[in-house]
Amino acid sequence: MRHDDSVDQKLTRVRPDTRSADGASPERRVGRHRAEDRRPRGRAWHAATGVRVALAAGVTCCLGVGAVVGTQAVNGDEEPLRESLADRAVSAAEADRRASRSYQRGPVPTPSASVSPSAAAKPTARPQPVRPKPVAGLTQRQMDNARAIVDVGVELRMPRRALVVAIATAIQESDLRNLANDRIAESSRYPHQGSGTDHDSVGLFQQRPSSGWGSVRELMQPAYAARVFYRALREVSGWEDMSVTAAAQAVQRSAYPGAYAKHERRATTVVDALT
Repeated sequence: MRHDDSVDQKLTRVRPDTRSADGASPERRVGRHRAEDRRPRGRAWHAATGVRVALAAGVTCCLGVGAVVGTQAVNGDEEPLRESLADRAVSAAEADRRASRSYQRGPVPTPSASVSPSAAAKPTARPQPVRPKPVAGLTQRQMDNARAIVDVGVELRMPRRALVVAIATAIQESDLRNLANDRIAESSRYPHQGSGTDHDSVGLFQQRPSSGWGSVRELMQPAYAARVFYRALREVSGWEDMSVTAAAQAVQRSAYPGAYAKHERRATTVVDALT
């Protein structure tokens, strides 16, 4: 053996049969195993090194997280940690909600085939009042005027006899037509059904604006004309016991006081049909 041989070479050259009966010394066995464990050769050594580094890094990260969590738990910082986790959950939910807005996940609802959009938006029309059927030889227009007179009397809670007096008076004065007056140009600007020439008399009852019954515009309205007639009839003392002619004349002061009596039967028929 040369002087420059290394210790490893010396150990390697020792053959098993040259060992002593009690086996290799503990020092050499330990040294040989150390040499074999510490010096893996080739790619196996590099692979083992990479695995060890990865395991060491994972252990370090876990120890770091555990240390942080443990430190917060020890220091009483559980609440900030919970708030941080809650904030992250809210942020994730908000991001998911924003994302869901940008995607149409279901079909767009379509209007029902049984109802058209125009029909759904159109308001329901109110039912038109039923026009009364004409009686006693009246036309539909005359019957409509008679109804306006009776409706006002019912609203004022006038007795039935007052309704008969009012209808009889309107038949005599205007034949139940809302008349304008050729002498009063204003009267023709309002809805009318003919015209007369008696002084400044207008409307269903031929009431005169100059006598204080009201303005031309007011008297050309059937409801207003009937209302002022009933009010004047109320002011006649004992009109309930008077004849139709006497009661009508007390209000109208006509030049032909006996003309109202002949219309009492027709007026009664009309009131019966409207009440």
